[in-house]
Amino acid sequence: MKPRLKPLNEQVIVITGASSGIGLATAEAAARAGARLVLVSRNETALAEIEHRLDHTGDRVMHMVADVGNREDVERVATEVIYRFGGFDTWINNAGVSVWGRLDQVSDDDHWRVMQTNFWGTFYGSTIALAHLRSKGGAIINIGSVESETPLPFHASYSASKHAIKALTDTMRVELEKVSAPVSVTLVRPTSTDTQFIDHSKNEHSSAPTLAPPAYAPETVADAILHAAQHWQRDVYIGNAKPPSELAGQVPRAFDWLKGKVTANWTPRRRHDDYPNGVPHRMTRQTWPGGSTAPSGHPDSLLPTVSLRVRQHPVATAALVAIGVMAAVTLLRRKH
Repeated sequence: MKPRLKPLNEQVIVITGASSGIGLATAEAAARAGARLVLVSRNETALAEIEHRLDHTGDRVMHMVADVGNREDVERVATEVIYRFGGFDTWINNAGVSVWGRLDQVSDDDHWRVMQTNFWGTFYGSTIALAHLRSKGGAIINIGSVESETPLPFHASYSASKHAIKALTDTMRVELEKVSAPVSVTLVRPTSTDTQFIDHSKNEHSSAPTLAPPAYAPETVADAILHAAQHWQRDVYIGNAKPPSELAGQVPRAFDWLKGKVTANWTPRRRHDDYPNGVPHRMTRQTWPGGSTAPSGHPDSLLPTVSLRVRQHPVATAALVAIGVMAAVTLLRRKH
């Protein structure tokens, strides 16, 4: 039985990694929809500013500084949310870090940091959220990546962490379905997204890496996340994330060869890296007066894809198709 999920304006939503990028875009969209929010990040300054901007009544948004790679921090978040709001309905594990470099260039400490934040942060968030949601129902949404199935060269630990998140999410979903627990478990898999993700990442190369075009607006990913908070979904692919996964499964050796050829054109190349050690506390999208956001400058930022809209709104899509067919039939009859 699929879990019944509440509309956003009746939900309390926890978002990790909420101070920038996809997390920030999700917080902004959820606030507009009337959800109560708990914003989690290591960046106190950014969180305080975002809470002030989004919470017009003073009782709808709270923020907590926490390192998701530390179980005690995540437990503290859950305890405080239950005390403040009486519980939560959706938990979004979005926090993540990255390091670029050849496998043997990156230090063990940096590999460990990526896995601790990305995988263990998602593990702690999922299991702690589940303890609360198992009886009352709700949604756990984990942010994977196109790299959850198709790893990239020079991005080993990040790709490994996203593979691990996929395995964790799939395992948890099956275990919960087996006992008919009223919890929806979703893996969202974005492709390149128009944030300053590269600037946030540590880089062991002499030049800055670039992401494969086109890049999708973080609002597109946020829309998909919040749709999953209201409607049961197993997997959500953003943009062109699904075809590479399918190709890798069907012709793996050919895909490895192709990936080596293609990624050579858009991973580390001739672009000066202004932030070789990353900018871990810099907001991904600059906040401007009036509550708007300025884009990060990617030339190919895209709005939601047609395929994503179709998956999110199957009934409306079917109705539009039916109307189109009826109109075509009527037009043909008139001609004859």
